[in-house]
Amino acid sequence: MPFQVDRVPATPGPLASHGSLPGSPQDHLGEGVKEPERTQEHCLPNFAGGQHFFEYLLVVSLKKKHSGPDYEPTITYQFPKRENLLRGQQEEEERLLGAIPLFCFPDGNEWAPLTEYPRETFSFVLTNVDGSRKIGYCRRLLPAGRGPRLPEVYCIISCIGCFGLFSKILDEVEKRHQISVAVIYPFMQGLREAAFPAPGKTVTLKSFIPDSGTEFISLTRPLDSHLEHVDFSSLLHCLSFEQILQIFASAVLERRIIFLAEGLSTLSQCIHAAAALLYPFSWAHTYIPVVPESLLDTVCCPTPFMVGVQMRFREKVMESPMEEVLLVDLCEGTFLMSVGDEKHILPPKLQDDILDSLGHKIKELQTSEQINEHVSGPFVQFFVKTVGHYASYIKREANGQGHFQERAFYKALPSKANRRFVKKFVKTQLFSLFIQEAEKSKNPPAGYFQKKILEYEEQKKQKKSKEKTVK
Repeated sequence: MPFQVDRVPATPGPLASHGSLPGSPQDHLGEGVKEPERTQEHCLPNFAGGQHFFEYLLVVSLKKKHSGPDYEPTITYQFPKRENLLRGQQEEEERLLGAIPLFCFPDGNEWAPLTEYPRETFSFVLTNVDGSRKIGYCRRLLPAGRGPRLPEVYCIISCIGCFGLFSKILDEVEKRHQISVAVIYPFMQGLREAAFPAPGKTVTLKSFIPDSGTEFISLTRPLDSHLEHVDFSSLLHCLSFEQILQIFASAVLERRIIFLAEGLSTLSQCIHAAAALLYPFSWAHTYIPVVPESLLDTVCCPTPFMVGVQMRFREKVMESPMEEVLLVDLCEGTFLMSVGDEKHILPPKLQDDILDSLGHKIKELQTSEQINEHVSGPFVQFFVKTVGHYASYIKREANGQGHFQERAFYKALPSKANRRFVKKFVKTQLFSLFIQEAEKSKNPPAGYFQKKILEYEEQKKQKKSKEKTVK
């Protein structure tokens, strides 16, 4: 199946037409790697553990074009090699590999050799037409050597969303890269053979490094798996709580949102953080953390999107015909464009609750895990208060098939402001996809969101009990 960068029904994605992989990557780190079975997963799920860590490690380098001064990103190393694939599988892999270089160097083709280059860690997402997603975790740096040279990208392709953990893996790849490219191979082979750990568990790899001896590398997966694919620190550094709340409100109504920033790291971290605020719902429209120059026309699409654009392309974006867009300048912490009603989308009292929670003891937080939980919590609580009663309004037939009672659902809310919001929210694809899954399942999923719903219902019972006792 062809890979694309969006998931808009009946619309082929911009990568669907990409052909075969340019050139023939040289596998100079090892021969005869046996390929385990591939794992197909859907849309950054919460992995129980046991899957393979990654599908590919790739090195993408800039190669001079045959004509003109420009460079072309090209895969110069691929591990593991794909062998014994059926024709359809081979075509799918070639489309995937043909798309990746574009996202490793989204800045365009005008490069010059450099003596210094600050390393960047970023990511991108490729979405298959069946909705399954593959994530590219990238580390861009100058290769070892002296004198002017061009940057290259180490890219790990995986179905697993766990950005903090893969950043640590890229640290290990970079450390070995400074010694010799050949030292990377045994480390990645060991990682390839290890099973992805369950939440809260650790996998330990043994790796030999010349002049250093044998090292043991421990990779621990966060216990709270619904936040393992995000880091809110960049978003908090760039924007105020009020601005983050307005971005959330725009995303909830599935509007068009564009982030502008200089660095690839900032762009990808902030857009992943913005999408993560929607938990337990999933953004199902065009989603490109860093838009390559050749795909900038995406910002003219009439459908919802959430994209990141490098600041160097700001003028092109500003000149594009766009309607109902929230254009966020992450460098200056300002909105360059907005619809104008962003402050009035969410119920006022619930907005105040979110802002109060975000500001409470924020300066006392130290670890990224604490920051993630602190930022995510108020937004999860917002959905608990507005739609947490959804399971009570799914009526089931004898065969177990559920039917959502939409009108009774939003009329059950005592607050008029909450009802007005929910009447709009139930019409979004965010909610529709969520409720379709709930209709199929006989029991509510025993996840983090359900846990918070049960805690909230228990608090309400205790409050009513106290009020009766007082009377």
